[in-house]
Amino acid sequence: MNDGRDDFADLPPSKSQRKRDMHALQAMGEQLVKLNERQLAEFDLPADLRTAIEEMHRISKNEARRRHLQYIGKLMRKVDVEAITLQLEAMESKNHLHVQHQHLTEQWRDRLLAAEPGALEDFIAHYPQVDIQHLRQLLRMAQKEQAKNQPPAHARKLFRYVRDCLLHE
Repeated sequence: MNDGRDDFADLPPSKSQRKRDMHALQAMGEQLVKLNERQLAEFDLPADLRTAIEEMHRISKNEARRRHLQYIGKLMRKVDVEAITLQLEAMESKNHLHVQHQHLTEQWRDRLLAAEPGALEDFIAHYPQVDIQHLRQLLRMAQKEQAKNQPPAHARKLFRYVRDCLLHE
């Protein structure tokens, strides 16, 4: 018995669906436009699409940018969208991990500078490879800077040292 679902499977996508697909391609093209040259070089894009993306950086008028994004969306129909989507997601994931790492570094630095009870011992317990003498020296110098309202040169050094300890975990 036919339940009616198979009748629609052979039909082409509706006009609304085609519009949604085109807008999705434009949005992906906009993501590509936001990438820097080094990031864009990682993508295997046709020459005309790469040229269109580079031209987009020179366009300043809003209406011209909108029309050019539509053009980029049109060019996107010719490329492997799934591969580009996977690469964009991988880049986003990498950026997200980097941000998380930065936040963790900032939290450790702030705990250490605030002379929070047990913070130094916790840090040493989490990262046993740390040079304790160097860490304490950086911490002392950074706290002196804070007390004297000096520029945070040693606080920056402490941040870099904590970041390096987290990277070599």
